[in-house]
Amino acid sequence: MRPAHLLDLATELLRNVLRLDSPADAVVSAFFRQHKDLGPRERHTLAETAYNVLRHRLLYQHLAQSGSGAMERRLAILGWQGSDSYLRGGMGPHEAEWVGRARGVDVKTLPTKLRHNLPDWLATPLQDTLGDEFWPLVDSLNQSAPLDLRVNALKAKREDVLPVLAQAGIAAAATPHSPWGVRVEGKPALSRLELFTRGDVEVQDEGSQLLALLTEARRGEMVVDFCAGAGGKTLALGAMMRNTGRLYAFDVSGHRLDALKPRLARSGLSNVYPAQIAHERDERIKRLAGKIDRVLVDAPCSGLGTLRRNPDLKWRQSPQALDELKAKQAAILASAARLLKPGGRLVYATCSLLQAENEDIAGAFSAEHKDFVPLQAREVLERAKVSKADGLVAGEYLRLWPHRHQTDGFFAAVWERK
Repeated sequence: MRPAHLLDLATELLRNVLRLDSPADAVVSAFFRQHKDLGPRERHTLAETAYNVLRHRLLYQHLAQSGSGAMERRLAILGWQGSDSYLRGGMGPHEAEWVGRARGVDVKTLPTKLRHNLPDWLATPLQDTLGDEFWPLVDSLNQSAPLDLRVNALKAKREDVLPVLAQAGIAAAATPHSPWGVRVEGKPALSRLELFTRGDVEVQDEGSQLLALLTEARRGEMVVDFCAGAGGKTLALGAMMRNTGRLYAFDVSGHRLDALKPRLARSGLSNVYPAQIAHERDERIKRLAGKIDRVLVDAPCSGLGTLRRNPDLKWRQSPQALDELKAKQAAILASAARLLKPGGRLVYATCSLLQAENEDIAGAFSAEHKDFVPLQAREVLERAKVSKADGLVAGEYLRLWPHRHQTDGFFAAVWERK
C-alpha cells in the first residue's frame, strides 16, 4: 500500500476513535472489517498508532497546534507507530519539517498535565495514593501490556507447555507469581496453535489468575462467579474444582456469556452453568441464598487498571460515571454476600486503580456486615502456592499495580461468613 494512503487511513481511524463514543478496540475492529484488504503489518501500524495517540492525547494535541491541516492527520503523524521511512513517504515537505520540530520539543519542560496525559479527576487521587511512585505508574500505563496465558490445570502442566511454545518459536517464561501463568513475548497468533485449540491454555492476565486463586475453590463445592463476563475466571475456578461440584456463571449480559461458550468447549469443563440474570436481586439469586461455598464478585468498575490495553478509558470515564459505579458495586457486593452459607468465602475484586472503588467499598461492607470476617489476602495466596505473596498486598487486601507487578491494576478483598 502507498504510504500516503496508509497515512490517510490512520487519519480516518483516529477520527472514528477520538469520538470516544464507543470502546476503542470495538472501533478498530469495525474499521478493519470495512478494510479487509489490509495486511497484518498495516493493521498493526494503524491500531498501534491509534492507541499511541490515546495514551498521549494531551501531549500530541498540544504539539499539533503548531501544524496545519486536519487535526487527526497531525495526531496520526505524531503518534505514528510504523516505519519512519514509510511515514516520510506519505508526508509533504512542510509536514516533514513541522514534525521534526515537534519531536524536538523537550517534554520535560512542558506542564505536568501534558507529561502524565491523565484527566485531573484521575491524576489527583493517584498522586495522593502513590506519591513518588506516581511517575513510574504513568510510564507503565503508556506501555503495551504483556500477553499472559493461564495453563488449564485440568489438561496440562506449565512445565510441559513451555517447551511446546519454544518449539513453535514463541519465547515464553513462567509468570513470577501465579502457579498457572505463562508470559509470552510479542503477540503471536495463538489461535493457530494446537495447544490453544485443544484448551491447554487460555489468555488471561496474571492478576486475573490471582483473583481466582483467592477463592480457594475446591472439589465438590457450589461456587458462583457473580459477574462472569466472558468467563476467564469462571474457567480458572472450574479447573480448581477439578470439574466437580457446581459452578454458576452469572452475568447481566447475554452477549458476554455467549463469548464463554467456545472457551468452555475447549476447556473440557462440564460443571459450569452459565445464566443471564436481570440484576443483582434476580430470582435465581434468591433461590441460592445461603447455599453457596464460594462467591467471586469481579464487580463492574471503571477498568482503569487496564489502561495499558484500553487507554481510551481515561477519556471515556468521568467522576459522574464513577459515582454511579460505586453505588452499583456496593449493591452487587451486598446481594452476592447473601448467597454464602456459614463458613463460605466471599471475594470482591475490581480492575480499578482507585481507592474509591476498592478499599472504600470493602471497608464499608465490613462495617455493615459484621457476620463477614475479613481474611488476610497474603495468607490465602500463600496457601494457594503463589510466589512472593507478601509483595502483592497492601494491608489485608490484594493490590496489584502495573509498574510494580507487570500485571493489570487489580484489587481484591476476602471475607469468610461466620
